[in-house]
Amino acid sequence: MSRLISKIQTVPGPSKLVSSLQWTRLYSPSVTNTKLFINGKFVESQTKDWIDLHNPATNELVTRVPKSTQTEMADAVAAAKEAYRTWSKTSILTRQQIMFKFQHIIKANMKELAKNITLEQGKTLVDAEGDVLRGLQVVEHCCSVPSLQLGETLCGIAKDMDTLSYRIPLGVCAGITPFNFPAMIPLWMFPLALTCGNTYVIKPSERDPGACMMLMEMFQEAGAPNGVVNVIHGAHESVNFICDNPEIKAISFVGSDQAGKYIYERGSKNGKRVQSNMGAKNHGVIMPDANKENTLNQLVGAAFGAAGQRCMALSTAVFVGDAKEWLPELVQKAKLLKVNAGHEPGTDVGPVISPQAKQRILDLIDSGIKQGANCLLDGRKITVAGYEKGNFVGPTVLSDVKPNMRCYTEEIFGPVLITLSVDTLDEAINLINNNPYGNGTAIFTTNGATARKFTHEIDVGQIGVNVPIPVPLPMFSFTGSRGSFLGDSNFYGKAGINFYTQLKTVTQMWREADASISKPTVAMPVIR
Repeated sequence: MSRLISKIQTVPGPSKLVSSLQWTRLYSPSVTNTKLFINGKFVESQTKDWIDLHNPATNELVTRVPKSTQTEMADAVAAAKEAYRTWSKTSILTRQQIMFKFQHIIKANMKELAKNITLEQGKTLVDAEGDVLRGLQVVEHCCSVPSLQLGETLCGIAKDMDTLSYRIPLGVCAGITPFNFPAMIPLWMFPLALTCGNTYVIKPSERDPGACMMLMEMFQEAGAPNGVVNVIHGAHESVNFICDNPEIKAISFVGSDQAGKYIYERGSKNGKRVQSNMGAKNHGVIMPDANKENTLNQLVGAAFGAAGQRCMALSTAVFVGDAKEWLPELVQKAKLLKVNAGHEPGTDVGPVISPQAKQRILDLIDSGIKQGANCLLDGRKITVAGYEKGNFVGPTVLSDVKPNMRCYTEEIFGPVLITLSVDTLDEAINLINNNPYGNGTAIFTTNGATARKFTHEIDVGQIGVNVPIPVPLPMFSFTGSRGSFLGDSNFYGKAGINFYTQLKTVTQMWREADASISKPTVAMPVIR
């Protein structure tokens, strides 16, 4: 990512500073290298090993991302370790004030961040702004952390004895982020960790690190000291480095099953705290009494938005009883979605991240059809005029899917909705509970008793009632469960604060009999 320069404009007024960053790119139209961010400086990597990053809509080369050298990664950790010595001792009010400024700067530059996300990741501009907004909300919540970090005190647990318990930071922490939310997931991680007094090393996805690099400059602009957050790049070697480096005390990860299990096991063996959000197979249960128009609209949006590349995408629809008669209308709504490059006006579905991702999606659609599913809407051969080389897959709907089919057992991560039919709510609940994943689910109904039964009996961490993508706001926590999460403390909210801090408990005795003489003395002081 090229260096970005920001300028603050100060608007006169009593104690009022309005930040309006105007980003200016300092590079020519030719392809440049993405830089590292170490100790407050954007650094050109000395590596000889680079990853080409392509625009998913055109497959044109956008930038080259370095695979950081061992020395560069060690420098990032060393900078974070040194910064921790002073950052951990700054007042929580100081850290809070930086977050106030940071959220204001992000808010003023959402459209610039969204443009970069669309360029590198491919999602539509409106969806990219939503990506930034959901991360911004976590930053805003960080501004309330002082009240959430309050400790506990019990006076007089014994004669002249009190006990107090409070939270302290861990040290250097690290984050490894996925490609599908280039702004939101980094903002889930480093702002909360830093507000709690830690310092950070983050490895954004090598497929779209630009938004993270822009956030680094914004965080500097907010007043963050050098070294408190650092960015390295790479693939397997950088992940191993984070898992193995003894100075890193905790790892946050969001991504695939294979990577998540590996990081959790390797990091845990090295004595680190690890929180690992992984794969999902999110089911939406459609009851016959649901509001049909609203339900179908929400299903289409939740299945095909972001080209299905969301860990909370509603990729599986379970129609109960006569609700299956709604399938033709669902297909008609999906047909109306506009597939195009993310920056084009009116686009509903952009490209998927890479040719390899596209091929995997096509293979899973093929496997479903070969195993007996019916293809009600086929997006495999879609062509987008002017973007013939893009990684496009059109909305696809498979019906009559069975739980043993590969398209059901694997996360497709594309604009594909698979549908199943059952006779009763109990069958739907058993189907979902027998699936190994537990990230999210939803039920669509107008019956409160049905909704209550579902929410009480379903074994999934995040449940929506007439809400297709039930991602909690940051005053709560992201509570995926079972096969979708490894670790003890979830992301953001109170659970996130618990993850990034540890308890220290002090028991102290001050004998009343030892209290100092309280009245003044006027006698000549003498030394005995």
